[in-house]
Amino acid sequence: MLAKRLFDLSLALCATPFLLLPILLVALAVRLTSPGPVLYWSDRVGCDNRLFRMPKFRSMRVDTPAVATHLLSNPGAYLTPVGSFLRRSSMDELPQLWSILKGDMSFVGPRPALFNQDDLIALRTDAGVHELLPGLTGWAQINGRDELPIPDKVKLDIEYLRKRSFGFDLRILWLTVLKVLRRDGVSH
Repeated sequence: MLAKRLFDLSLALCATPFLLLPILLVALAVRLTSPGPVLYWSDRVGCDNRLFRMPKFRSMRVDTPAVATHLLSNPGAYLTPVGSFLRRSSMDELPQLWSILKGDMSFVGPRPALFNQDDLIALRTDAGVHELLPGLTGWAQINGRDELPIPDKVKLDIEYLRKRSFGFDLRILWLTVLKVLRRDGVSH
């Protein structure tokens, strides 16, 4: 656990200088193309089902309901002018470096559930997955991302729980980079 935390801190501190310019450019693009704050702070479920506030660059309009994107009848109608690009490129996730530095998240783990995703939270709790620190990416993300039904995500989260190791985390990080570059599995 300590080794994973040290790895997360080291990687986040090393990545931050390289990501500073993209972060500033995305913040400027969000600010110039839509009214409202640059960041969207989402209430998420973390380790041991504790709530924390997770930042993302705002890719949706400020009047968007606080539900999972797949539950919106027409998610594309809520996107900001740069929102689609931010989601396809995963650049909306860059502010989560803050959550990693703060210790609310890890680079690798199950993606943090929204506070109101009761079905996902219950399945993860029953399987013991809730004891893991949520991640910026995870085994479910590289095996389907937005396209997976919740029971399938939880099965992959359980597989991660059983297989977790430093080597497995490195494999997931590498596969995530490939997925992001190919824009695989992003619905909006």
